[in-house]
Order: sequence, then C-alpha cells, then structure tokens
Amino acid sequence: MPNPDAASFRDLQDFYDVDALLSADERMIRDGVREYVRGELLPHVGGWWRDGVFPEHLPRAFGEMGMLGAMLPERYGGSDATATAYGLLNRELEYADSGLRSFVSVQSSLVMWPIHAYGSETLKEAWLPRLASGEAIGCFGLTEPDAGSDPGAMKTRCRKVGDAWTIRGTKRWITSGTSADVAIVWARDEDSGRVLGFVVETDRDGFRSEDVATKASMRASVTSELFLDEVAVPDAARLDVVGLKGALSCLNQARYGIAHGVVGAGFACFEEAVAYLEERPSFGEPLTAKQLVQARLADMLGDLTRASLLAYRLGRLKEEGGDTPARVSLAKRDNVRAALATARSARELLGGNGITTEYAAIRHMLNLETVSTYEGTDTVHTLILGREITGRAAF
Repeated sequence: MPNPDAASFRDLQDFYDVDALLSADERMIRDGVREYVRGELLPHVGGWWRDGVFPEHLPRAFGEMGMLGAMLPERYGGSDATATAYGLLNRELEYADSGLRSFVSVQSSLVMWPIHAYGSETLKEAWLPRLASGEAIGCFGLTEPDAGSDPGAMKTRCRKVGDAWTIRGTKRWITSGTSADVAIVWARDEDSGRVLGFVVETDRDGFRSEDVATKASMRASVTSELFLDEVAVPDAARLDVVGLKGALSCLNQARYGIAHGVVGAGFACFEEAVAYLEERPSFGEPLTAKQLVQARLADMLGDLTRASLLAYRLGRLKEEGGDTPARVSLAKRDNVRAALATARSARELLGGNGITTEYAAIRHMLNLETVSTYEGTDTVHTLILGREITGRAAF
C-alpha cells in the first residue's frame, strides 16, 4: 500500500514550485505532451528499445503534437512557443526515452533551426512546413569518424563547379540518417578553406547511408553513417553562414534542449526507484524506511531539483538573448551529470532487477551515457567553462 504520508511524484518533480512561474500556454504545452507521453509512449518504449526500432509513425505524431520546430514562427509550421515551453516538452519526452527526445531535438534544433536562421526564403518554404509536420525527416551531418570533439579537423570537402557544389566525405553518429529526406551537411571548401553548410536531399546521386547496428544505447533511435561521393547540389542549397560558427550555433540550440530533456530521464528513474523500494520488504519493513536508502533518495532529489532550476533559468535567459555558449555548456554538462548519477543510483537501488529491461533505469542509464558524449562531451564542456573562467583555451 502507498504510504499516505509520502509526497506525490508531481510535487517532487516540482519541489521548488517552478510551475507558478510558467505561463498558462507553457503549462498547456507541457501537460499536453505529458499526457501523450504517458498514454502513447511509455507503454511501448521499452519494447522499442529492446527491439532497436524507432517506429515510423512517430514523426507524424510528433508533428501533430506541435513538437517539431516548436519555437519557429507559425508561418513555417512552428508554434511560436517560448524557449521554456520547448524545454519542457523535451523534458516530458525524455521521461519516456532519450532516443525519442533526440529525434525531436535533431529535427528542431539541428535541421529546422539552421534552415530558418541561415537558409533562403525558398529553402524555408520548401522544407520547414514539411519538417514541422513530420512529413519530411532531417539529419545533421557534422561529426565524422575521425572528427568528433574537434570539428575543425573535418575531412569532408566541397568545391564549386560552375553554379553548383560537389561534396565528398563521411559523417558518423548521425541521428535519423537512414530515414532522412534531407541532411544539413558541413564541409570545408577546397579553395578557401572555409567551412560551409548545405541543405542536401538524400536522394541525390552519390548520397548513401547505413545504420550503426552495434549500439547498446539509444536503441529507440536511428543512428547512421553518411557517405557522400561527389554529391552535386546547387549553390541555392548553401546556407548563408561561413565558418564553424554556423555549425556550433546549431549545437548550442540542441544543447539547450538536452539541458531540459535529461531532467525528465532523471525523474523517471527517481520515481521508479521510490515506487519499487516502497513495495520491496527488507527485514520486516519497506526499503524506503532504511536510512541509507533515504540518504540516496535525498541526493537524487537534490541533484534533479537543482537541474530543474538551472534549466528553467536558462530558458528565460534564452528568451532574453542571454543563452551564451558557456551558460549552455554548464547546463548541458551539469544536468547530464545529475541525470546520469540518478540513473546509476536507481539502477543500484533496484538490485538484481535493476539490470533487467523490465525496469527503465538501466535503459535510461545506457541512453544517458550517449547523451553525456554527444553534442559536446563532458570534457569539452568542462574546457569551454575553463576558457570562460580563465580566458585561456586548453583544447
């Protein structure tokens, strides 16, 4: 029987009453996504993860929910949502699974955002409404087999040939790569040495993709390798930005969503652990009555509450134009740390059952190992903060 003196999970998810600081529209968006996640995703996501599939119906469903490109203008299929609302929908979605949130994050922040920020009106009208509805799927090609944390070392090359460009190279660890209709591809110009971005249809001659089939993480997400063999694209497909600042500005958008999203994964593990421990007897009483268990639960709540407050404040700063790269790095790094520590602790508290996929903790834990690595590793974000503190780059 549940303990009548225990706090409700909803109260624990909002221990410092951030809900009171949200607008009615922000609460409505969050609550709508929460209802959808609990009703349509949670009953199935464990099986999707075990089977290693991202169901084909989800992009359209996410589009119908307004989750894709939510912060973009309505004229392009967006919802004109606040940054805070977008963060909250990521949190609710990652409560189910990091891989599902990753799809929305890539589609919104790494594909739709650069087209909106740097693309021509023709590109915006051609792609943004289709991407917002989930009719089209996009991917983001920056990371390479030998260039992850050091994107400046990219080997992918482009060259101007008349009124077109040809691109050759390989990209790896690309979310949605084999299901994508369009790819944002970054390449170095052979003549100028500048890094340029292109909107590349994946059905062009010379474009090929393959899934990474050996993952033990993010299994409810498509992860791919892209191969471009002299792929020709018109000059009109080039984004209006030069240098790595273009690609890195996209990553800043994605990292913002991650800072919110991982809080959801953390609370999913926390709530599962509390419920399990309350029902698990040990020496005549529930495990929740044990001091060491309560100490660990208190640490988990503290970590996740601080992460919630950090994400909320970053959202408001973003709405004011104050989401500097260093601020985003701190939130991405520290919130992933909090969520991963919670997942690991929950996995341990579940004992032997914690290593089975009948419970969510180990799935979230394995997913978060990837989230800690992508969009800038923990070490890279630490060095970004170190540079902010000292004024010296240690990369």
